[in-house]
Amino acid sequence: MFAIIQTSGRQFRVEPGVIIEINGHANEKGAELTFDQVLMVSRDAGELMAGAPFVSGAKVLGVVDSAHKEAKIRIFKKKRRKQYRRTKGHRTHVTRVRITDIQV
Repeated sequence: MFAIIQTSGRQFRVEPGVIIEINGHANEKGAELTFDQVLMVSRDAGELMAGAPFVSGAKVLGVVDSAHKEAKIRIFKKKRRKQYRRTKGHRTHVTRVRITDIQV
């Protein structure tokens, strides 16, 4: 059984026991998350349930494993012969979530 969910502006294919990394959602370790934006669910018998755009009544449950920051990303801008140089950067907050159950 697997599902395709939408969160943080991205889509993930999830199964029970799979670990995904999502942007933001900096919750404490052990907190439960519910994803109700389920785009598609596949059951063990091979039956597919597709939503328009979401499957009604379906949700995916997960538990927060950890929260951390990714490596720093540097943004460098330059215009040659104009004495223009700018450097910026940021670190994105990432939450690691372990999927526990898919409910239909």
